[in-house]
Amino acid sequence: MKDRLPCALCLVLGLGHAMAQDAAPPAAPEPATTRMATLVVSGKQPGPGLWRVSKDDHDLWILGTLSPLPKRMQWESGKVERLLARSQELLAQPSVTVNAKVGFFARLALIPTALRARNNPDGRPLRDQVSPSLYARWLALKQRYIGRSKSIEKRRPIMAAKALYEEALDDNTLSEKNRVWPVLVKAAKKRKLTITVPTVSIQIADAKATLKEFAKTALDDETCFATTLERLETDMDNMKARANAWAVGDVPALIALPHPDQRGACDDALLATAIAEKQGMADLREQVRTRWLQAADAALLKNESTVAVMAIESLLGDDGFLAALRERGYDVVAPE
Repeated sequence: MKDRLPCALCLVLGLGHAMAQDAAPPAAPEPATTRMATLVVSGKQPGPGLWRVSKDDHDLWILGTLSPLPKRMQWESGKVERLLARSQELLAQPSVTVNAKVGFFARLALIPTALRARNNPDGRPLRDQVSPSLYARWLALKQRYIGRSKSIEKRRPIMAAKALYEEALDDNTLSEKNRVWPVLVKAAKKRKLTITVPTVSIQIADAKATLKEFAKTALDDETCFATTLERLETDMDNMKARANAWAVGDVPALIALPHPDQRGACDDALLATAIAEKQGMADLREQVRTRWLQAADAALLKNESTVAVMAIESLLGDDGFLAALRERGYDVVAPE
């Protein structure tokens, strides 16, 4: 398991995005008569149970979150809110923020640079940035989910893949909108609980120079591009099945289904750049992991009960957060 970094593209481009405010050939399809599409649930759904992490009489309750989820689902949060009502703290997933001292008019001036940074720095079209076989697969998926678009053919592979992925989710009634955290924050504020967001802050001294440098920097992002295409070609039904399993609270099914995630490969493309190293991002995954585990230790020490949220793929596996908590001497009990 490779921890998924929060706001993957924000690590380098997040600053520009915030300023812009706008960023082998495919296998033949199976005949329609031999395959039934997986339907995505809708309406009010309970979501899964929580992992219980304990030390003596102190508990940390972790809700494993998932993305994407059914677009038309409403999370029935009563069970978790009742648990929150008898807790002292709400612990968020770790966060990465990109900060720069930039005034309003300077932000406006940076918009053109931020938009240019989405495109290939040497002006070559997408077909010249990836292998012919990958490009053929891209065209098939682009036709299916995006249709005609000349502008996207100017994008870097990592940016084109992101846009394609978002369109594919929308067409399959899935959404990456966060359904959990805003509800829990509202409930925690109502009860005046401590809300802790473990944060790693990246400070950018010269935003304009950084964006200009990135706009000229080539990325090794073909693996990100290829992994995204593969996921859309092979994982869409399982993506829907995972979303359904989370919605109805079927934890065994949720754990049993594989959790491929192209975002790790896309994070790697950004973190491998000289810019990322210069801005202190080279060991960002470890910084994020350490920050959250420290917050979990503190919560278990001081609170009788704490509610936490964490991406489920980051919880599971031999190097997931649950394994790390066990190694620290805590008892970990899976949801029923």
